[in-house]
Amino acid sequence: MAAAPHPSKEVFVLNIRIKFQKYGVMKFIGHLDMMRYFQKAIRRAGIDIAYSGGYSPHQIMSFAAPLGVGVTSDGEYFDIEVNSSRSSLKSLDALNQVMVEGVSILEYRRLPDTARSSMSLVAAADYIVYVKPGYAPDVHSLQELSQQVQQYYEMQPEILITKQTKKSQLEMNLKGLIYEMKGLNLKDFTLKDGPLPEYGLFLKVSTGSSDNVKPELVLEDFCKFCGITYNPLKYQVHRLEVYAKSEEIPVKGEQERKDYQKQLKQLKNSFTTQGKIFPEFLPLGQLGEDIP
Repeated sequence: MAAAPHPSKEVFVLNIRIKFQKYGVMKFIGHLDMMRYFQKAIRRAGIDIAYSGGYSPHQIMSFAAPLGVGVTSDGEYFDIEVNSSRSSLKSLDALNQVMVEGVSILEYRRLPDTARSSMSLVAAADYIVYVKPGYAPDVHSLQELSQQVQQYYEMQPEILITKQTKKSQLEMNLKGLIYEMKGLNLKDFTLKDGPLPEYGLFLKVSTGSSDNVKPELVLEDFCKFCGITYNPLKYQVHRLEVYAKSEEIPVKGEQERKDYQKQLKQLKNSFTTQGKIFPEFLPLGQLGEDIP
């Protein structure tokens, strides 16, 4: 008679959200290769990452919003589960010591035990778009660019485009999916990829699994509207940040959701006290806390 199996031992893990930059030649590395890179880097850094069960265990890791090839970023996120963890400061140092040129770790933050994945929370992203060095600018001043944006984004009641999908063509109205669009002075921006032109385009667009708007799609239509020949090689797209909706509850469980609603109410009150408007979106990293 076979012996009765031992009761399974419950394993407690920590949820961690990591924020990183991607720049330089690493912008040409695709999403799947970035995943493989981080799987190796996590091991080299000595992070006590948790693995799935079964016959083919893999690291428990999920990315928020895949970045397009050629796009640089200061606001990339992925979540992991760990069995144990050093402080955020020590973990950041360990990870950055094994990073290649073109990737830097910015945040290592613990999430609530019942936190939802960053992938399920993504709602918006900020981008700047600018003309690469060596190419002639499309406009001659920030004022001219701002006027074109006003005519395209603010004065049009609809922004209809035809988007090519894998199986068919889909007509979309971008008006409600572009949350903000403006000409931007880039003198105060510092990017790892070197000097920037004086001005560029700022976009806050819908991002996520349901209504995902690529900045290149907006840029192409904007160029068409302005009578500018669109050359994708001429422009550099840079992601600044990825957001969740501030009203979206980022945790699972009835009690946990109630607790978060209380925290959200306190946060709103603090904004009101300071005379500030509570934002519609919160950066994904703001939903966690540093490990002392």
